[in-house]
Amino acid sequence: KRIDYSLIKGGGGLASQQVFTSSGTWTKPTGINLIKVYVTGGGGGGGWSGNTGNYSGGGGGAGGTAIEIIDASSVSSVSVTVASSASGGTQQDYPGHGGTSSFGSYCSATGGIRGNYGGGLGSQATGGVGSGGDINLKGGDGQGGSEVNANNTAGIGGDSFWSGGGCGAHNADGLPGTNGSGGGGGQNGSGEKDGGQGGAGIVVVEEYK
Repeated sequence: KRIDYSLIKGGGGLASQQVFTSSGTWTKPTGINLIKVYVTGGGGGGGWSGNTGNYSGGGGGAGGTAIEIIDASSVSSVSVTVASSASGGTQQDYPGHGGTSSFGSYCSATGGIRGNYGGGLGSQATGGVGSGGDINLKGGDGQGGSEVNANNTAGIGGDSFWSGGGCGAHNADGLPGTNGSGGGGGQNGSGEKDGGQGGAGIVVVEEYK
């Protein structure tokens, strides 16, 4: 859709920025007429290694991202929802799916799907998708694990718009994702290993005069 850039009075350009790493409320500063919003969902958690030797968990999918330019001349505040971190997989529990982030009713982005545990079958760790934005991006898919190679490395989490996914280690817990990327899987070289947490979502608001 077409945006009327004449709303940027006097050619002031970018004046300020607000970054949300948890849910809250965006309040418009004085003199702001136009905003550009980036909304990223949470990353899925990485999969547990499984309790069989040399199995490795899969990485979680990354959250999607929506990018939208909004006429803020008649807006005073907007509710912001930021997806929290998704848990990594353990022997006791499956990893968590990434949650949805949103900027009011303007745009939103879903989270990534969790990684599978070592040797487990299930849905693929696909990335989330942005919606309602001028640009809607899909998060990266998580890399699958393995059950066949004694020297393998666990699956890597999917990349988000902002950050690379958590690494899948050899004979270690998976590393966490950041800024909406997926957590890495754990690999059972000499004992059961946990998957990494999925990265929490993020919302960035650029403010223009």
